[in-house]
Amino acid sequence: MTILMWIWGVSVLLFLLLPILTITVYAFNSGRSLGTWEGWSIHPFQRALSDPNIIAAVSTSAKAGLGSAVLATVLGTLGGIAAARVSGKAVALFMGLISLVLVTPEVVNAIALLIWYVRIGGPFGPGANLIDYGLLRLMVGHAIFSTAVVVLVVRARLAGLGNTLEEAAADLYAPGWRRFFQITLRTAAPAIGAGFVLSFTLSMDNTIISSFVSVSGYTPWPVFVLSAIRSGLRPEVAAVSVCLLVLTLLSVAAVAIALKGAGRRSRSLQ
Repeated sequence: MTILMWIWGVSVLLFLLLPILTITVYAFNSGRSLGTWEGWSIHPFQRALSDPNIIAAVSTSAKAGLGSAVLATVLGTLGGIAAARVSGKAVALFMGLISLVLVTPEVVNAIALLIWYVRIGGPFGPGANLIDYGLLRLMVGHAIFSTAVVVLVVRARLAGLGNTLEEAAADLYAPGWRRFFQITLRTAAPAIGAGFVLSFTLSMDNTIISSFVSVSGYTPWPVFVLSAIRSGLRPEVAAVSVCLLVLTLLSVAAVAIALKGAGRRSRSLQ
């Protein structure tokens, strides 16, 4: 039985990690085509760093990811706190609508966003409205789904710990702003950090919404990769993908360490 469980475990890991291992290996392909292996080389990384189109696409994705992560974290944190600390039918309706955002097909959201941007920008003329700014279009579009994720994460954190600390502070006549910043936010800090990282990661690989709402001069990385497929993928694409994977893993590790300390401090408050 133990051997069988090991076999199943290794099989699941191979199923999950084999695509990542494959692209990591082909990132060091010395050939000009990603699908043809011609030997080991670091030239794909060098060519990627010297390609202005690749640098511009990655920079656009990073800026849009940071902006959408900040927006989603702020809105999602406020929504999660409200959902955890308020009771009643309104909260049930609110969480139902949040769940609706999560299960709605992304292509539906993308089409709706495209129409929304056109309707908002149209009456004011091209460039007269901030919504015509390419980065803002990406930030808002990516933040819609991410905000719902942050709401669920923050609400789960606060609902699991209860509100006894806030009630105790209120009994000691602590003002509302102090209870919010010193107790509620500190308690929710691990979830807020996790929500920020999740939002940034979701934005970086958001392909469908990016394809619909991106404008000329603001091409994010996923759209760039889709365009590159038409002319044949190059090893540089795999090289950049591996770099983004490593940066994501490092950021997740750093946040996990920070959140572990935050979680320990929040438990010390109880």
